[in-house]
Amino acid sequence: MFNYTIRRLLFAVPTLLVISFIIFIILDLAPNDPTGNLPLTIPPEVREKIRISLGLGEPLHIRYMKWLQQFFINEPLNLIEQWFNVTIGDSENRLRVQSWATRSPVVDLIVERMPQTLWVVGMSYVIGILIAVPIGVISAYKQYSLFDQIGTFISMVGFSVPTFFTGLLMIVIFSVTLGWLPSIYDTTHKVTDLPSLWFQIKQMLMPTMVLALFNAAQISRFMRASMLDNLSQDYVRTARAKGLKEKIVLLVHVLRNSLIPVVTVLALGVPQIFSGAIITEQIFRVNGLGQLLIIAIQGADIPTVQTLTFIFAVLIVLFNLIADILYGILDPRIRYE
Repeated sequence: MFNYTIRRLLFAVPTLLVISFIIFIILDLAPNDPTGNLPLTIPPEVREKIRISLGLGEPLHIRYMKWLQQFFINEPLNLIEQWFNVTIGDSENRLRVQSWATRSPVVDLIVERMPQTLWVVGMSYVIGILIAVPIGVISAYKQYSLFDQIGTFISMVGFSVPTFFTGLLMIVIFSVTLGWLPSIYDTTHKVTDLPSLWFQIKQMLMPTMVLALFNAAQISRFMRASMLDNLSQDYVRTARAKGLKEKIVLLVHVLRNSLIPVVTVLALGVPQIFSGAIITEQIFRVNGLGQLLIIAIQGADIPTVQTLTFIFAVLIVLFNLIADILYGILDPRIRYE
């Protein structure tokens, strides 16, 4: 297992380099002008000086190599210095990936907005898993029952209805009509006592449940299908013939084997915590990574878009590896040579 993990990590390095180059090329060829939002009264020669100051006057391969150095060397060194309070080299003159819009380091912007995304979108994914797995197990065990039919209907609705519609519907019901929950997420709110904690829970409730419903609808369908496939296997009939209790057969033998294909869905869904909730963050005004990406795209802030997109790609590669490792933990028959 250890050797397999090392090989996969080594193979991930050239894969990520190719992905980073493709992202850089596509965004560089995109018809985005960082001076497009400036007033029309600014002369063309001034616009050209601004473009040169942003590094756009250099060839493509030079800009790409500088971005690689800034992202893979300078930014990690800067994080190490901040976390461990040490000085490595000339930190004051170290070039970092800077946003064209704010002239601030992109990594600092991401670190600043990361907690909001993890609180809202990350919590919704955890809640979705906790809801989906029991529903999928019970629906498969009681196939075609009333519970299974209701669960299937709710799952189809939750997966088919887009999150922007569900979010707006919740705002109309719980904020406008009933007035129970705030419609806008206050990112400046700090939890200091029980009343402030209750307000934090209330403002997290709607965006979290919108995403949790969408995630649970997808995961529960996979869980149900995997359970049904394993319930008809010979080892289940053998376990029952040996006199094992039904709970042990269901929750120990069948559930463990059924989780193998579901792990793929769960692992590949984790990067959606950072990229798949863009619309929901816009609806509830959550000042997270999704909103940062939208603002960067609208303002032609190419360094921010490049960095965020590449981080999403890194998460996909990383959680693919984690899913493969979990296969061997769930099923001892799987061996990596």
